[in-house]
Amino acid sequence: MERRKVILITDGDEHAKQVVELIAEQIGGRCISYSYGNPTPIKGEEIVSLIMQTPYDPVLVMFDDCGQRDEGIGEKAMHVVATHPQIEVLGAIAVASSTHSSEWTHVDVSIDRYGHLTEFGVDKEGIPDLEIGRINGDTVYILDELDIPVVVGVGDIGKMAGFDSLKKGAPITKQAVEIILERSGYHESST
Repeated sequence: MERRKVILITDGDEHAKQVVELIAEQIGGRCISYSYGNPTPIKGEEIVSLIMQTPYDPVLVMFDDCGQRDEGIGEKAMHVVATHPQIEVLGAIAVASSTHSSEWTHVDVSIDRYGHLTEFGVDKEGIPDLEIGRINGDTVYILDELDIPVVVGVGDIGKMAGFDSLKKGAPITKQAVEIILERSGYHESST
């Protein structure tokens, strides 16, 4: 059986849900809307079952810890999904946050709120940070422990001072998904 192609997204609030559903539709993929919630409301095994039921790839899945320190509910679910033998993780979107218990992860590239690629991490507003190759967030700690080929850092999905708003088509989030699809070789393997 062919493995399902999945993109992990470390945000699950209402803004993220609306944006991820829109982007999934635009790229011809699917969104697991049941994974939306702050924190993630369903367990990893249930998310895997929903992924397997989707009619086509790529599948975008949201995970959120609601600021819980260390491995929270969203990260536990992400671990189950990312390590499942029937799932191939194409990449992850690491979303910045400003929670007091924020964690960090390495990123391959970040996208600032103007759509520019940067080697620096970005903050919640999509402004380049001071650290090269890392981003602070509340559901990102586990990403370094998983075998993820491409990790793209972004500010708060659907927000970033209006630069990633739904009205504008969430261009920053869409660009992050497109980078993952391009760098993972998804388009070549699906033709």
